[in-house]
Amino acid sequence: MAIRTNKPGLRVTPKILILNGPNLNMLGTRQPEIYGSETLADVEASCRSHGETLEVAVDFRQSNHEGVLVDWIQEARLDQDGIIINAGAYTHTSVAILDALLASGLPAIEVHLSNIHQRDPFRHHSYISKAARGMICGFGSHGYILAMDALARLLRDQKRHNG
Repeated sequence: MAIRTNKPGLRVTPKILILNGPNLNMLGTRQPEIYGSETLADVEASCRSHGETLEVAVDFRQSNHEGVLVDWIQEARLDQDGIIINAGAYTHTSVAILDALLASGLPAIEVHLSNIHQRDPFRHHSYISKAARGMICGFGSHGYILAMDALARLLRDQKRHNG
């Protein structure tokens, strides 16, 4: 399922960047009644394993710093084929992340462990959604797997249409 490359003539395995925002490094200990008992390392292992099944390369990262996430999104346009992002609290506040996602030109899928629409009213609005092809929320860590399936399908369809 090789698709886009920045070097003419080369075919590569599709690369998916999975970004995680603030406090996601605290998974497993932070409010397990909302976020579950899995750690971010557990989520990463699951994503890497599923990436092998989908035949996509997975680049999994987490930062508590908005500017770092923006830098990674900007870099992604050079060597990634799509982005899955759980921006955490930045979902509800970051125009900078929205702008970076829009500028990347890459298909993006937004993920949330909890159903943000069943939580505090300020969590109902997502800046990220404007740049995302879709949002998956409320399925815990399985949402990452669902997002990977959706993004892999988008990339296959994109390859089919672009030849």
